Amino acid sequence: MQQKNTRKKWRWPHIGQRMIKTSVAVFICLLILRLLGYRGETMPAEATITAIICMQPYISDTRAFAIDRFTGTIIGTIWGVIFLFLLYSFPFLSHHFMILYAVMGLGVLLALYTSIALNMPDVSGLSAIVFMCIVIQFPEIETPHLEVARRFLGVMIGTTVAITVNISQLPRTKKEDCVFFVRGKDLTPNRFSQIPPSILFFMNRLYEDGAKICIMLEHAPALFTMQMSSCQLSIPLIVMDGAAIYDTSENRYLSVQSIPTVSSACLTDWFRRQKVSYFTYTIRNNRTCIFHDGPMNEQELLVLKQLQRSPYRSYLDGENLSSESIVYFKVIAPDSELHRMKDKLQPLLRRYDLRAVVRAQASTPGVSGLYIFSKTSTPEQAQKRLMDILQIRQPNLHSVDIFSKNGYHNEHDAAVLLHRLRNAYEPVSLFDWHRS
Repeated sequence: MQQKNTRKKWRWPHIGQRMIKTSVAVFICLLILRLLGYRGETMPAEATITAIICMQPYISDTRAFAIDRFTGTIIGTIWGVIFLFLLYSFPFLSHHFMILYAVMGLGVLLALYTSIALNMPDVSGLSAIVFMCIVIQFPEIETPHLEVARRFLGVMIGTTVAITVNISQLPRTKKEDCVFFVRGKDLTPNRFSQIPPSILFFMNRLYEDGAKICIMLEHAPALFTMQMSSCQLSIPLIVMDGAAIYDTSENRYLSVQSIPTVSSACLTDWFRRQKVSYFTYTIRNNRTCIFHDGPMNEQELLVLKQLQRSPYRSYLDGENLSSESIVYFKVIAPDSELHRMKDKLQPLLRRYDLRAVVRAQASTPGVSGLYIFSKTSTPEQAQKRLMDILQIRQPNLHSVDIFSKNGYHNEHDAAVLLHRLRNAYEPVSLFDWHRS
């Protein structure tokens, strides 16, 4: 049997907007200083270094950003002037390099401390850098007042240019003909965890900017929609691991792929013969209605306490006697027991075109859930169904998957994923050539 080549094709990395803006800011700083007559001196280096440091990935409040940067420059300059005065007034402080370096270290400490005391921790690093730019050449400073003025001017030029370039927007082209699919498990470790406020803010900004984003969930939408209530979800959700499509704007299910009645009856009979308790998930009046049959074990009680906090679910004890079809079955048990049960079920699953998935239960370590769906209820099939629904209103839509390769580990991973999404939705037009 031929071995499949798993080596991935190398691609040029994306040229980000921050990289471009930093390069532009450095160019402008050098150009301004050349026009002012500064060429081979240290001032251009200080201005460009300041511009590079000041260039930030986001600007949520331009005025606050500018004030912070200017404040850091002023703090560093004031302490630089004070220490130059002390060094010239008390020559013994510079007689030995160890004493001089200790004095400079003390100046850095005071610059940092002043920033913290003013409740501006973000500018502490910049204030220390400005201070060192002023005093670093002591005692080879012939005209201290002019040197301070030059260095202050260089830092101010770098700061001003960085702010001006950072608030400007490079030409971008919005991909309004694309629907971006993002998995919920890439935004949060599990469905019981709170989505970080920064991630909610970023998501809302994308939605408000017109991005068509579909979140794909492995479970019912109840807990997720509660957390996303502040976001204007413009695209229906794919929920229950592809078994249903839920429109949050209308609070209704647009599509549900249920297990055929004959298959449900055979599964129910098998569970009873094996004396296995189980949940059945149905949808009634656009709400998830969950039935439980059989004696409830300890693991099921622990999970049930977590799920009952949601007002979007109704729990009923006893067999589902309605005519409604079952969306999926769920069995909760210790991991080892559940995997043995899945192996026993394989002949039945193949015979009735069903698929089974085992997932760990976040609220109960060592316990997993066995989910049984119709074989046609997959995330991939749900994507196709949703695209068919959306293309009725807007033909020629394209689907784009924005999935995490390594899964969720921390908030940074989710932020990186959303950056990828934003770059895919709104790429810089002048630097989009490498995508083709």
